Amino acid sequence: MTIAFSKYQGLGNDFILIDNRHSDLPIIEPEEAIIWCDRHFGIGADGVIFVLPSQNGADYTMRIFNSDGSEPEMCGNGIRCMAKFIAELEGKTDLDVTYQIHTLAGIITPQVLVEGNVQVDMGEPRLLATEIPTSLSTADDKVIDRSIEVDGTWLVTCVSMGNPHCITFVEDANAISLETIGPKFEHHPAFPQRTNTEFVQVIRPDYLRMRVWERGAGITLACGTGACATVVAGVLTGKSDRRCTVELPGGCLQIEWSLEDNRVYMTGPAELVFKGQIAQE
Repeated sequence: MTIAFSKYQGLGNDFILIDNRHSDLPIIEPEEAIIWCDRHFGIGADGVIFVLPSQNGADYTMRIFNSDGSEPEMCGNGIRCMAKFIAELEGKTDLDVTYQIHTLAGIITPQVLVEGNVQVDMGEPRLLATEIPTSLSTADDKVIDRSIEVDGTWLVTCVSMGNPHCITFVEDANAISLETIGPKFEHHPAFPQRTNTEFVQVIRPDYLRMRVWERGAGITLACGTGACATVVAGVLTGKSDRRCTVELPGGCLQIEWSLEDNRVYMTGPAELVFKGQIAQE
């Protein structure tokens, strides 16, 4: 049996997209996703995304397996790629089109714009320790500039965008040894479901430079939910504006934490890399 796929990338955060609309369950197992994501022996990607049938009144359902086989609640760059993929499946690439996507983090609403970018209503950030979850504060308190010991003392702010993020502001984001410190944050006992970790340099209040260690994927060129969480953390700590450019190694995202409706909006690219078929035993 062969399975058709499309490879997409959003600022270098790359995904294998599968048309899974015929089944409510992903057509491959997490163990197979690990093989597919291998950059030497497989297709190569940060994750595999499945477009499943509607749930709870949404247009489609998103499931994603990370390159390590784990399943995150949602992925910001991934949902932009998924929206572009759906528009192609539906033959609507020449239209502004909006989708409601059911995810493990709730309903997310991306809009594919004719000019090429995708704008996503990421919903309201979740700020209480129990929502993230983390033990760095009592359950009903926010986690803002709290100390954590990870090869030294760091001040961190925690935000959930449907998935957990731990943000720390640093003098020089490029000087951080992500491969060394990232796994220690991810697996720190303060985060019972592990965490994504963002190391952020404030260039200006409206321009942030971010590097990320993603839970389940390691070092990636971009993280959409992480960029959203970073701007929220910047506002909470008085370091950034509500509307920011977030520079990642793969490029820039435009993020706004709206004062009017408390929702976070992300705008950025998603591009088709190639299509193919893979043999499945």
